[in-house]
Amino acid sequence: MSSPHPDRWLRLDGTTNTRDLGGLPTTDGRRTLPGRVLRSDNLQTLSDDDLRRLAELPLRDVIDLRTTAEVLLEGRGPLRSVEGVTHRHLSLLPEKGRHTDVFAVEEDDLPELPADWVETLLPRQTTEADEVEPPAVRAYLGYLHHRPENVLAALRVIAGGEGAAVVHCAAGKDRTGVVVMFTLAAAGVPEEEIVADYALTAEVIEALVAKLRSSPTYAEDMTRRDVASHTPRAETMRRLLEILHERHGGPLGWLTEHGFGPDEQAALRARLRD
Repeated sequence: MSSPHPDRWLRLDGTTNTRDLGGLPTTDGRRTLPGRVLRSDNLQTLSDDDLRRLAELPLRDVIDLRTTAEVLLEGRGPLRSVEGVTHRHLSLLPEKGRHTDVFAVEEDDLPELPADWVETLLPRQTTEADEVEPPAVRAYLGYLHHRPENVLAALRVIAGGEGAAVVHCAAGKDRTGVVVMFTLAAAGVPEEEIVADYALTAEVIEALVAKLRSSPTYAEDMTRRDVASHTPRAETMRRLLEILHERHGGPLGWLTEHGFGPDEQAALRARLRD
């Protein structure tokens, strides 16, 4: 397995965990293209210089995997005002209340939210059959059980886009990690490279947790567990991939079973490879 290239990190003022999915090897000896897909933590605090750098890519699509409560509690981020950038809200968690276009809602509308929406900020739900799995694996399987349509929708945005897309959640490691896993699998990236990319967030985990602790939205979740419990581990992604092979014949099998078949997989692969 080759080592992740350090140049894949995109050092922005307002994020801690942003990197480009370009430069990864594929099983047929090719490489994924830079400037097509970024993965990131929360984009709420991007600086003007960050916006300029993203515009140079050019950034065209933002795929936001956070819950409605997270989006509304954090408020409008600076990319919301950038012309030519389309935002897609595709939560991977089960939520109470309406499933609406959250980006059509402004901060002035917050008092209209149902009182229990905040309870769905970071729900952790999975199926009874998966209770034997480690907590992170259970959570990831929960995304696939509760919101498979949004996993597929995120991949369709990437496959059909022009310019760059950024996939993000709060930390850019769990929900983002699952969507990125399917993206790289479709591109033909070997599974150990997918695992290595997932685990790379561990290099910045202390700074990432510190950043999230500074936000009232995430402070409680960050402080009631230590940094080690937030750190992504290679064995977590390996186990998720193992389960997908056992139950579906692998990530591409899961995609096919859920309606993202060979033609769409080929379109996604074409977007990501040289």
